[in-house]
Amino acid sequence: MESLNPPSQPRQPEGCLVVAIRIPVRIVVLVLVVPVRMAWDALVVIGRFLRDTVFRPLGRALLWAGRALFVWPFVGLWRYVLVPVGQALAWLATVLLVVPAGWLYRYVLTPVGHAVALLGRAVGAGLAWVYTRVLRPIGHGVLWLLKGIGAVLAALGTGVYTAFAWLGRYLFVVPARWLYTWVLTPVGHAVAWCVRGLGWLLGLLATGIGLTLYWTARVLFVLPAVALWRWILAPVGRVLAVVAREVGEALGHAWRVAGRISRAVGRALGTLFRWIFLEPVRWVYRTILTPVGHVIRDAVLRPVAQGVRAVGRVAREALTAARDTARQARADFRRMLVGEPRRPAAVDRREPAARDTRTLGSSTTALTKD
Repeated sequence: MESLNPPSQPRQPEGCLVVAIRIPVRIVVLVLVVPVRMAWDALVVIGRFLRDTVFRPLGRALLWAGRALFVWPFVGLWRYVLVPVGQALAWLATVLLVVPAGWLYRYVLTPVGHAVALLGRAVGAGLAWVYTRVLRPIGHGVLWLLKGIGAVLAALGTGVYTAFAWLGRYLFVVPARWLYTWVLTPVGHAVAWCVRGLGWLLGLLATGIGLTLYWTARVLFVLPAVALWRWILAPVGRVLAVVAREVGEALGHAWRVAGRISRAVGRALGTLFRWIFLEPVRWVYRTILTPVGHVIRDAVLRPVAQGVRAVGRVAREALTAARDTARQARADFRRMLVGEPRRPAAVDRREPAARDTRTLGSSTTALTKD
């Protein structure tokens, strides 16, 4: 069966420089990290102790104080002041504003609006009659007159436009076209050929200058920079990378070792504290305080508790007797003033007076009764 764990990668061989750097770095780092780790563990223990014994109770007290000072007063103010006042104001607004406004809208504004709408419809009908019978015929006549004037003006404008177009064509367009075809076009072709030749010369000159500057910069800057990177910076960077990696691994290893040392020191201090303080206190509590407490409980507290219970029982019985006596005296005084209360008259009932259930064998049932 194959193992579930993936096969470990083979460790790459390391040079003597790595081995020579690793051991001194780990020793120095361990010496520097152990006090830091022990101080860190001590701070962690102190922080947890302060969190459990000081900050958490203080936070709960501050939370309770904040609720008592800010939340509960505002809740009481909202529940017992603002809500009733708001409900009263809403009721007043309903009675003083909403109901009168509804009455005003229903019995005043609605009839007035209906009257205004009826008047508006009557005025609209009159204006429609005036538009249909008066303004529309006048408008049609004015429109027919304007169409005739427009037709005359259009005929005159067409003739004038044709004359001006013919004059513009033979005075401006035809001479301009001849000038463009036989003068400007050959001159433009000659200028373009000269500009292309000048551009080719400038391009050739720029290419030569660019190649010269390229090789000059390559020889003066690029090749020295490549040599500096390849033969100086790269080896130094590899050495610094090895040193940084070893320092990081040494820090991790030293931190773990310092944690174990700190844990051992903490356990030793805890054991000393238990032997010096806790065990003597536990022994005193078990061998001295517990028997003394049992003796005090059996000899003092239990008799006192029994006596207190007996006194309480006697006091309760005395209170019960006094209460019964007072009730009996009050009943006698009421009987002396108003007399005996009337007793209800006996009624002949068909049902049995006793609480026993009816059976078929007794004579109290409806079937066997005479």
